[in-house]
Amino acid sequence: MKLRQFVIVAFRSIARNRMRSLLTMLGIIIGLASVIALVALGKGSQADIESEISSLGTNLIMVKPGSTKTHGVRGGAGTRSCLTMDDVTTLSKSNENIQYVSPVIRVPSQIIAGNANWNSVIEGVDITYPMIRNYEVVQGSFFSQRDIKVKAKVAVLGQTIVDELFFGQNPVGLCIRIGNIPFKVIGVLAEKGQSSMGNDQDDIVFVPFTTALYRMSDGKTVHDIMASSISESAMDKAKAEITSILRKNHRIATGNDNDFEIRDQAEIVSMATQVTSTLTMLLSAVACVSLLVGGIGIMNIMLVSVTERTREIGILIAVGARSFDILIQFLIEAVILSLSGGIIGVLTGIGIAFGLGKIMGTQVIVEPSMIIISVGFTAAVGIFFGYYPAKKASAFNPIEAMRYE
Repeated sequence: MKLRQFVIVAFRSIARNRMRSLLTMLGIIIGLASVIALVALGKGSQADIESEISSLGTNLIMVKPGSTKTHGVRGGAGTRSCLTMDDVTTLSKSNENIQYVSPVIRVPSQIIAGNANWNSVIEGVDITYPMIRNYEVVQGSFFSQRDIKVKAKVAVLGQTIVDELFFGQNPVGLCIRIGNIPFKVIGVLAEKGQSSMGNDQDDIVFVPFTTALYRMSDGKTVHDIMASSISESAMDKAKAEITSILRKNHRIATGNDNDFEIRDQAEIVSMATQVTSTLTMLLSAVACVSLLVGGIGIMNIMLVSVTERTREIGILIAVGARSFDILIQFLIEAVILSLSGGIIGVLTGIGIAFGLGKIMGTQVIVEPSMIIISVGFTAAVGIFFGYYPAKKASAFNPIEAMRYE
């Protein structure tokens, strides 16, 4: 028999028992739809997280104070005040692998404009900070080196601050009070939205770091140091360079732990996507059980089909069909059942993924390779679970088969 005849006979056999065939495919459909939907949503979520983290900055390296240790009890990260402007100055002079460096001095304060007020965090930074963190000024300008030098009372506002205090009005040129100190607004930042950690990146006010350090803080403490490497490939070298400089500045003896912590974007991406990846894998593993159950269902139905068609098999063998022909016939039926369920499952999974993605507001990524692998896997399930019934059918004795009632 030709392959075309095998396929026609297989479709006729499946069509004779439409409801039974559909129920048989249901396990495959549910399993594959679940896998496709979960993986597509998982990859989309990872892409969203990576995109949000990339918005933190370009080749970003964050240096934070370490934790204190009192009587064997360690405090939280950042509880030790160890970063100084000397560290910032020394790092700024090193340009082998480090491109930009900026101190960050944080001062929680109340901001007042007219009759409106808003509690936020004031960050004192250098002129290089927008390049490090990919902030863009859409109105006015960022402060200058002269503003840094003279400790100017100028401020650049995030969009949330503008919305809360100025209600859509252009604030550039207007005055605000931060605590009891008057500041002139010289710029407004482009909207960045929430970070992957849920923080509002637009609820921020930038002032010159000298102003924050000497007019609003203790004149000593630098809360963080933000830096960027000259390239992504130089990230590890830049981190090693920063570590070496800070250990030397802080006079940390060989073998002793650092009193600071260094993080980069790659670490943040890894930590943020690890949970998503693990959850996707676990749920996909559960969905794969449905595929296994669907495969067992195909085997069960094919065994029933073989029993029902025993006389037909005996007649085919009697008129010249080989055992190999019978084997191929039933194997093709099993593969068609499995593939049909797989194709329906893929389409259903894609539809579910985009539906849930729209509801949850997350990106959906359906890779062609994922569809090809899924369809190939369902074909393999059909062959694996269809082989035993097909082999059993091909081994029938024609005389005994024709006597079967």
